[in-house]
Amino acid sequence: MEIKNYMEEVVFHCMDDVLKDINMCKCEICRMDIAAKALNDLPPQYVVTKKGEVYSKINNLKVQFEVDVISAITKAAVLVKRYPRHEINKTE
Repeated sequence: MEIKNYMEEVVFHCMDDVLKDINMCKCEICRMDIAAKALNDLPPQYVVTKKGEVYSKINNLKVQFEVDVISAITKAAVLVKRYPRHEINKTE
């Protein structure tokens, strides 16, 4: 058994669909920054689950929170596009 924030799975599950329409860097740093920002703007949905059970329930939660998740990812992507951190890391 483990405690899992389903919202993390939903954000990562939706991210590619949302980002495909946004012309921006999609490197790992930018993607993780987008996920972190989006998750900070969304309410956590903690559940106790058996390992591996999370993925079977993503679609149910995705539908329930889809508008909020898409909005949070889009808002985060705009912010990360405007202020990407990956250029900072390349020079360090």
